[in-house]
Amino acid sequence: MLFNSLDFLIFFPAVTLLYFIMPQKLKQMWLLVVSYYFYMCWNAKYALLILFSTAVTYASGLLLEKAKTGPWDDARKVRYKNLTVALSFTLNLAVLFYFKYFNFTLDTISGLFRAAHIELNLPVFDIVLPVGISFYTFQALSYTMDVYRGEIYAEKNFFRYALFVSFFPQLVAGPIERSKNLIRQLAVPKKFNFESARDGALLMIWGFFLKVVLADRVAIFVDAVYADYQTYGGWYLIVGTLFFAVQVYCDFYGYSVIAMGAAEILGIHLMENFDAPYFSTTVAEYWRKWHISLTSWFKDYLYIPLGGSKKGIVRKHINKMAVFLVSGLWHGASFSYVAWGGLNGLYQVMGELLKPARDRLTAFLRLNRESFGHKLAKMACTLFLVDFSLIFFRADRFLDAIAIIRQIGTVNNPWILFDGSIYECGLDQKNFFVALVCIAILLFADYCKHKGIALRKEIAKQDYWFRWLVISASVCAILIFGIWGTEYNAAGFLYFQF
Repeated sequence: MLFNSLDFLIFFPAVTLLYFIMPQKLKQMWLLVVSYYFYMCWNAKYALLILFSTAVTYASGLLLEKAKTGPWDDARKVRYKNLTVALSFTLNLAVLFYFKYFNFTLDTISGLFRAAHIELNLPVFDIVLPVGISFYTFQALSYTMDVYRGEIYAEKNFFRYALFVSFFPQLVAGPIERSKNLIRQLAVPKKFNFESARDGALLMIWGFFLKVVLADRVAIFVDAVYADYQTYGGWYLIVGTLFFAVQVYCDFYGYSVIAMGAAEILGIHLMENFDAPYFSTTVAEYWRKWHISLTSWFKDYLYIPLGGSKKGIVRKHINKMAVFLVSGLWHGASFSYVAWGGLNGLYQVMGELLKPARDRLTAFLRLNRESFGHKLAKMACTLFLVDFSLIFFRADRFLDAIAIIRQIGTVNNPWILFDGSIYECGLDQKNFFVALVCIAILLFADYCKHKGIALRKEIAKQDYWFRWLVISASVCAILIFGIWGTEYNAAGFLYFQF
């Protein structure tokens, strides 16, 4: 069930209304039932995978809690806890590996043997990737680690824990919530709060704007030029790649904001997943502001356990590269995703290695790091590096990404920006103009966020007539300018495939 579908526009108000009018003791079970129904709308049988992950990590939490009070010496307790964590991770990651990486692994093995002139007839399995499996698997595994580290107590109520894993607003595309934040909130059923409902509604409206007005509009252009990059070389691909940076941001940011808004209406506060990342002045800063829940997950559960920055500069860079390579693989079973992740890791490693040289050059040229021009240049450089890496993210295959880069570098056709040719790639002149206006709105909103100005709170402080005017105008604009597809064929969210 897509957020931008008519089904959800019926489902969510009904769920919310019943949630607030039913007795307190039934509210948790109601949210659990509707969360499983929400997921089963894609493929009912795959709800068993969520249940399996839930059962394994729930049991691991109880076993880890038991180890704290068990009649064993410290050494045996450590072994017992390590075995429990290893078993939880192995079972969960084995399921993730089968559905997401099994065919990729077979293809890779076949490719290696073909390179050695050995032909293998390995079978190809018809495996359908369960939507959101990477998200709920990581969320469940974080619970195991939090209990292991003693950061939370093991949840005794199975149904409450099952709701933590399957809470429908953020189930299939995040944010990847931490147990110490979400379980505690789910433990206390909420009563209706007007301020929370108002703030949640404003968030959802903003999220729908990002998705159906902006992301789905620029996606038309991106899909056209990337599907036929041999024809649309040079500036077509440059504009398409810039538009893809907007698309992937607004698509995923839009989902996260709608999820936050839906949860806020229900009285649940989800973590912020994006913090104006395109205003970052370094790639490292960009990754602190992009997909925050995943970046922090890798930091806490992979980078730090690998040793982080405490084992020397060389080990620090190796750990960072390992995290970004794994992050790329997390996004998809393809070497293009691995290249995307590795490239972003390399940016950060090279940034740290070259920092002394940059500092000396800045001092030699007497540049003011705090000046607007200097920050703007750094933002532009960061955007260029990030956008370049997104070519690998968008391309169907690694070799396609290389061919696209070659097409950008060898085809010189800047006149298409002025002779109207740019409007022949799915977006006519009016829709292209609408896209540019919407990008300007996005930049304004993100700039306010970057400066600590909360537009939602500013709107909430106004008189009721102004608030309703803003909400009504926003809804009308979404309905008028939204990309709804032929016969209302709602477009899916990019991150559902991960």
